[in-house]
Amino acid sequence: MDGFIDTLQFVLAPQVVNGLSIGVAVILMALGLTIIFGLLDVINMAHGEFYALGAYLGVSLAAAGVNFWLMLLLVPLIMAPVGYAFERMLIQRVFHHKDRHILTLLLTFGLAIIMEDLFKVFYGPQALTAETPIEGASEIAGMFFPNYRLFLMAIGAAIIVVVWLVVYRTSLGAMVRAAAFDKNMASSLGVPVSHVYAGTFAFGVALAALSGVLLAPVYSVFPTMGKDFILMAFSVVIVGGLGSIKGAVIAGLVLTQIQAIASLYMSPSWTDPLVFAIMVAVLMVRPQGLFGRLGHA
Repeated sequence: MDGFIDTLQFVLAPQVVNGLSIGVAVILMALGLTIIFGLLDVINMAHGEFYALGAYLGVSLAAAGVNFWLMLLLVPLIMAPVGYAFERMLIQRVFHHKDRHILTLLLTFGLAIIMEDLFKVFYGPQALTAETPIEGASEIAGMFFPNYRLFLMAIGAAIIVVVWLVVYRTSLGAMVRAAAFDKNMASSLGVPVSHVYAGTFAFGVALAALSGVLLAPVYSVFPTMGKDFILMAFSVVIVGGLGSIKGAVIAGLVLTQIQAIASLYMSPSWTDPLVFAIMVAVLMVRPQGLFGRLGHA
């Protein structure tokens, strides 16, 4: 009995907290992906690179002496206009083409390759480290948890709630959902659909960049970090349902917990294939994912 309690206290509980802290950051990325797809019907293959760009901006601002708390505000504010401009100048040029799904996929994939190479040019191929803004650990029920991990869980949960409130409890969110449900009807009612599209894309990019800032102190910052992390975010979006905010949150929490706990009993190199296997199983049973699309659920 004592052995079980020790395992629960010193092995399982820390992994659960680790899974939760990473889970909220994954959800922030997945929310950006799923909102962009739910409204624009565009799979943004460069989303991981926007996440990496947020982390690199955080490292640059920290080197310039910018406080971490100010950085959490500055990076999304910097990245939102970047996302807006990208959607207006590139996505919109192919958005109404008959093969727009393939064209936007190739366009964002090409952008991802370019951004990754630019990271290597400006920052070098080596991994950079970000200083942890909150040191130490806190004791909860006889267990010690890193303070920064607890902070990640708290701020991530707060941001998720704010995103939900904006989408489902504001007039801006109503316009977004109306445009996602029927863009022609929304346009006839005076909704500036093209600007809603660009603003939503910018919002998703800002969320990805914020995720990069938050996870930089946990992981090293390196050129291919976006490619590595985006696989989990895509799995979350696909399992939860493309375009579903509720699905992204639930799938993000479940999949990251499965990955965290499974790493105790198998090699970490097998945890990603396990998540992908779950994704495939869900698609076989329910191809549309667990929940509906933005504007429908």
